[in-house]
Amino acid sequence: MVETNQTDSFWPNLYEPFRKLGTKITEWLSPASEASSDDAAYRISIELPGVSEADVDLQTSDNLLVVTGEKSDTREGKGDTWYFTERQYGAFRRTFRLPPDALADQAEATMRDGVLDVTIPRHAAKERKGQKIKINKR
Repeated sequence: MVETNQTDSFWPNLYEPFRKLGTKITEWLSPASEASSDDAAYRISIELPGVSEADVDLQTSDNLLVVTGEKSDTREGKGDTWYFTERQYGAFRRTFRLPPDALADQAEATMRDGVLDVTIPRHAAKERKGQKIKINKR
């Protein structure tokens, strides 16, 4: 029979809720996005309500698409009484790894109604042909 030390089993359980806290905070602060593709291009849409085009920066490097920006607080509180606020302000950053067939240097972006749409063309699919293999005699 193997005897277990109670302190060994206690500490992992104590820290378990905090193990992925950094990842959860990053996900909470990052803008929501969706990605899709077809034979011609990859498409990424990112929700950025209240963010102007001037406050968004898009960069591609080493098969990565990096979206950074900042949502500014524009409230004026002169004489107002605030009961609660659920709006988020501050800097954000999202990084997307692009597949090897993405033509990152030809990416295009548009922004409308608080949604940033990025289109990254793909290399044309090459038709793979089979090849007969000759069997050599020994």
